[in-house]
Parts: sequence; structure tokens; C-alpha cells
Amino acid sequence: MNPFRESHALHTRRQFFGRSALGLGTAALGGLLGRDGFAAPPPVSSRRAVPGLPELPHFAPKAKRVIYLFQNGAPSHVDLFDYKPKLREWHGKQIPDELAGGKRFSTMTGNQPARPVLGEITNFAQHGKSGAWVSDFLPQIASISDDLCYVKSLHTESVNHAPGITYFLTGSEQAGRPSMGAWLSYGLGSETEELPAYVVMTSRDKEASCGQIFYDFYWGSGFLPTKYQGVAFRGAGDPVLYLSNPAGLSRKVRRDMLDDLAHLNEIKRDDFGDPEITTRIAQYEMAYKMQASVPELTDFSQESEATLAMYGPEVRRQGSYAYNCLMARRLAERGVRFIQVMHAGWDQHRNLNTQLKIQCQDTDAPSAALIRDLKQRGLLDDTLVIWGGEFGRTPFLQGKIEDTKGWGRDHHPYAFTKFMAGGGVKPGISYGATDEFGFNAVDKRVHVHDFQATILHQLGLNHEKLTYKFQGRQFRLTDVHGHVVKDILA
Repeated sequence: MNPFRESHALHTRRQFFGRSALGLGTAALGGLLGRDGFAAPPPVSSRRAVPGLPELPHFAPKAKRVIYLFQNGAPSHVDLFDYKPKLREWHGKQIPDELAGGKRFSTMTGNQPARPVLGEITNFAQHGKSGAWVSDFLPQIASISDDLCYVKSLHTESVNHAPGITYFLTGSEQAGRPSMGAWLSYGLGSETEELPAYVVMTSRDKEASCGQIFYDFYWGSGFLPTKYQGVAFRGAGDPVLYLSNPAGLSRKVRRDMLDDLAHLNEIKRDDFGDPEITTRIAQYEMAYKMQASVPELTDFSQESEATLAMYGPEVRRQGSYAYNCLMARRLAERGVRFIQVMHAGWDQHRNLNTQLKIQCQDTDAPSAALIRDLKQRGLLDDTLVIWGGEFGRTPFLQGKIEDTKGWGRDHHPYAFTKFMAGGGVKPGISYGATDEFGFNAVDKRVHVHDFQATILHQLGLNHEKLTYKFQGRQFRLTDVHGHVVKDILA
């Protein structure tokens, strides 16, 4: 396009959006100013919802919100959930070439000449009326198996962590697409004005056994307006930076400052027509409301000792996985739409014999407690809880069979397990199956996009219709793929 014509076209568009009496920014700001006069947050029961797109949901939802307990690093399915007696039978023998030959693995085992089968390092037993097989490393999760739906036939494309996590959370292995929480915030809005629609909390193993990084694009908004990105709560101090007023600055002074700042931003928006200025106005107002809502949110003094004990001894340590799980329940009951709890430390390449047990001890009780807690409070029926990582671990050994201290498993995209609870998902079932080595998903296979489509379906969304036009085409979370796994839905 001729640069002068392009400039003229952009100018006309900006004038239209920035100066029109029906401009998007004016409407958004008018909605903010016309609400409750920026007073302190009302009680939970009376908090106003923030609407999403007018035509959504597409149909009656089974779930109102999602809690995604993302286990960064990939828990070993063959040691925790996918019981395969063949592994002990073949322990130390070369895995059949018809399984592993020609398959893609990470560089850590891609050129490894020998791939001996490694028997599971845990003991399995069946639990509940459902008879689900679960490792003895996860006794609390095992005890609620009748509330869980184990999906044992997941498979993915990526063999490395960041692309694998990004794939599950955004539908693409490459960073830059909106995350699932951003899509839901955009489409469905929020049940509350006092807290963000999308909150993220991170934690890691105390041993710092792996060097995984929590990238911002795991909860980014991509090409959606930035108001839909996740708000990351910190693990120490104020959950959000600069939430507290500086010493000597009263709430009234802060209110006056925001009013003046909003007026200046209006002027700038009228000049440039930048929709991100509208986002900035909205985020300042959200921060102001969070100054009142967050202290109450993070105050555990009203929690019973029985509840705190259920989450485990780490529950009072800010930034721990247990603390974040209890926070997830409190966020859910206060109307947050998507809560993403990410815990790193599952990447056991050379320390499977030691670190897997530690990791399970840190996460088992809090994960089960969250589901029990939601169920006791009547929240589980309309809250979808998801637990799992970005892929599984290889049924064969990384390293040498003689080096027992250095036993480990590499990344494995061909089969792995996640579990779900609540939100209209069938409880007490195990769906899909792998082959006798736990190597390939062979029955009722579930791809990443199928999993995403199913999550959206439970929230009343047709994954093919929740789209956003960017760079000349309509994008969606599931790209051009995905089918709802109806067999796991109640």
C-alpha cells in the first residue's frame, strides 16, 4: 500500500474510534464511572459481574470457572497413574524398536544408543469404587479417585517444556497467541468487578531441582487487548506490585489522582484513538478496587484449623503450592473466572529416585484438599479443576541402568495422563488407554486441541465460534482442530 494512503486510512480510523461520540473508549470509561462511585467492594453476594461478548455463552454452561493446576516439567505417567506390569517384566531390556524406533525425543535421549525399559519406581493399587490405579506416592489424590476423571490417552506434539506448556495454554507451540484464560476473560467476562477475571500463581520445588522459567506468555493476551491477560500474584509481599499506597497517601488522594489521570488519558485517547489507553484506564480502576479486596482475600484468619490442616503444613507460607491452592479456592468463591496455579519441579531426568517422591509430597495433599474443599462448599459442581503437565515421561531410562542414583526419564509426548474434577465432567472414570508399555496412546486418543475444546464446551462455548480476527484471519484457541470429548461429560 502507498504509505501516504496507509497513513490517511489509519488517521481516519483513529478519528472514528477516538473522537466519535460512540467511541469504544468513551463507552468503557462511561461504564466505569457510572457504577458504584468507586466505593469499597460490596459483599461477595452482591458483586456485579463484568459482561463478556453479548452472544456468549453459546449454550448453557456446566462450569462457571476453571482452576488449572499445571504441573510444569511433566509428571511421570508410568510411575503415578498408568500402571503397566510389563515395565517391571522388561526392566533393563531394550524397549521394542517398533515402539521407539524413528520417534522424536529431546536431545537428552535422541542419540542415546541404548534405551532400557525402566520399571515403575512406585507401587500401584486400585482405589475407590472406580478401581482407579494410582501410585502410593499420591495417597490423598488416590483417596478421591471416585471424584476424578483420569484421561490416560493424551498426546501432544512438543518434546520440550516451553513449547509444550505454551501449546496447552495457548493452542500453539509458538509464543504470541492468547492464553486460555485470556480467551475466557474476553468471551465470558468476569463474575466480579473487585478482582481480575484471570489470576495466575506460581511456585516451585524447594530443592530448585530444575531450571524452568515461568514465561509471561503462559498467561499473556497475545493479540487480544491486554486487559484480558492474566494478573500474576507474587509469592512474597503484596500479591501485586504497588498495590499499597505510599506512606502519607490517603485513599481519597489516590481517588483524586486516578480521576485526574483518567481525564488526561481521555485526552490522549481522543488524540490517538489507541484502544490500549482504554485498557490502561480500566486497569487503574481495577488496581484501586484491589487495594480493598486483596487484603481480605489473603487473610486466612477466618479459615478453620481443619481446613488449613487439610492443605498441609506449607499452607501458611506465601508462595508455596499449598498456599496457592487455598488461594485458588478463595479466588473461585469470589468470582474469578480462570485461576492458573503453576508448580515447577517435575523434570526428573537424573533424580527420579529421589525428587519424584518429594514433588508428590509437596503437591498431593494440597491438590486433593482443593477438590475436597470445593466439594464441601458446593462449588465443585460448577468449577472445573484440571491437574497435569505438558507431556509424560519415557517408559525407558535416560542414562545407564547400573547408575541407580542417576535414574531418570526423558520427555514423552506420545502418551500421558491428566485428571479433571467437577464442572460437569464424569466422576470416577478412567478414559482412554495406552499400550502395554505406556508408550503410545492407543484407545480413545485425546489431542491437546480436543482437551481444549472440551474445556471450552463445559463453559458453554463452541470452540469453533469463539474467534478473533487478527492479521486478516479468524483465530481461535484450538486453531483449526479439536473435537469435544463427549464421553467424559456427565
